Order: sequence, then C-alpha cells, then structure tokens
Amino acid sequence: MTNNDTNLIYPELSYKITGLCFSVQNEYGRFLKEKRYCDLLENKLKDAGIKYRREYSPAAKADRVDFLIEDTIILEVKAKRYILRTDFFQIQRYLQLANKKLGLIVNFHNRYLKPNRIIRIDTDRRSLFV
Repeated sequence: MTNNDTNLIYPELSYKITGLCFSVQNEYGRFLKEKRYCDLLENKLKDAGIKYRREYSPAAKADRVDFLIEDTIILEVKAKRYILRTDFFQIQRYLQLANKKLGLIVNFHNRYLKPNRIIRIDTDRRSLFV
C-alpha cells in the first residue's frame, strides 16, 4: 500500500463490491430495472461468501437501504440516467441513521460503471432531513 491508499475506508471490501457490480453490468447491460440488478448482485454476494442484508432499514423509518454489506458499507443501486444531488443526500442520511462510515452509489444505467464512494459527514442530523 502506498501512503495515499492508507486513507481509504474499507479498501478491500469496497474493491470486491465494485468488482461484483462490474460483473453484474457485464451480464445485464445498461437498460434494466433496479430490482433486476439487485437480484443478480444478491446472488453474486452469496456466491462470493460476503455477508449482507438486503432492503435494510437503518431506523424505525420507511427508509430502506438496498444493501448493508458486512455490517460496514451501505450500497445503493441505481438504474437511471443521472445520479442527482438528492441521491447523495439520501445515502448521507442512511449513513447518519445507520452510523456507518462508507456508502457506495452505483448507477447501472451509465455506459461506464463508476461507483461513487460517499463518506459520512459528521454533522447535525436534522440538517439532512430538511
């Protein structure tokens, strides 16, 4: 590891997750519904022996995280044209509620898959729910 790599949060696990996401997009392409990608990703997580919870609710609210992986990383799967600012706010809210450090947003609609790493911002929770 170089000095730059030591600041990454959960580098090995996030690398494995990213690899599985690439595999899912290679199999299915770009134009399916989010649920189809989640179903295949769930199978790949099982095959890889990675522990996860699907549609996990981080609090007693209606919010549901697509995947909580190894009780450390929140994975949000998207299948839409663009990742919006609201998507970043959504995963930041999930990170706050679940008290986790790292979230990944993966948009399978993109031509080139580019997972976005989101780090929890330690801030007043109320500002995220406005």
